[in-house]
Amino acid sequence: MHSMIAEDLLNQMIPPLKVSDTVGKAAKWLEEFHVGQLPVLDNRQYRGLVTEADLLDFEQADNSGQLLEGLALGYASVHVQHDQHFYSIMEMAIQNKVQLVPVLNEDHEYMGVVTVSDTLAAFGQPPIAAGQGAVLVLSMEERDYSLATISRYVEENNAKILSAHVAQDEHDPYRIRLTLKVNTPSLTRIAATLERFGYAITAQFNGVGELGEDEQERYNALLKYLSL
Repeated sequence: MHSMIAEDLLNQMIPPLKVSDTVGKAAKWLEEFHVGQLPVLDNRQYRGLVTEADLLDFEQADNSGQLLEGLALGYASVHVQHDQHFYSIMEMAIQNKVQLVPVLNEDHEYMGVVTVSDTLAAFGQPPIAAGQGAVLVLSMEERDYSLATISRYVEENNAKILSAHVAQDEHDPYRIRLTLKVNTPSLTRIAATLERFGYAITAQFNGVGELGEDEQERYNALLKYLSL
């Protein structure tokens, strides 16, 4: 079973750029690594992501020697901490429409990136189609974790677990997060059963009618990524 924590999902094949690198080098690397964004560092400090759109004007003006430190970089707030969960990475990617999310340590120093495709590979199992499944994230004391017990509660509500991933809770060393993918879009009864037995539901995407417009949009976006 793969870890679902950011530092364990790092993609070492995608390098960062430096503020002292040129626009030309950035354009070449974006093409070479087949990504739409790359992180830019000042020493080891993360400064933002450079995109193809950022470079377009400079390339057209034949100014590929321009240094990246002269660009107004965006996405400076788009990053996660090294101990954050799969769910946080996906939320960050979805909200900002990026292919990769930089990972930082406690000192805001760059550790690497996690790509959407790597995160989904860690999640494993075939993707669920809209209307055919749901994603549920539970929080519990580590001593209370029993997948057999949780599976029984899910199956009592006429559903099955398609995949399950356990990760340490980044805020509490004695608790864990369990990310479940189930084969039904209706989570109401499943969630009620799990909560009755003491499991905290920290996030859910179920794509059914009771969702508000924003939640439905986020759910659809998550399913779109899960279908890659």
